[in-house]
Amino acid sequence: MKASELRAKDVAGLEKEVGDLLKAHFGLRMQKATQQLNNHSQMGKTRRDIARAKTILAEKKKEAAK
Repeated sequence: MKASELRAKDVAGLEKEVGDLLKAHFGLRMQKATQQLNNHSQMGKTRRDIARAKTILAEKKKEAAK
């Protein structure tokens, strides 16, 4: 997911997106543990998407606190 797409969302939308990404990452970890994961690069992409979403969420919360 691109940062510009995340910046267009509000705080509630970003929190939902982070939750969805965390669930997806958990699913990928379980697939890896059971030897069912074919594309291991998905884990890295999901991890970076989570970090990107959390960063933008923190920026928006800090901006709202001002």
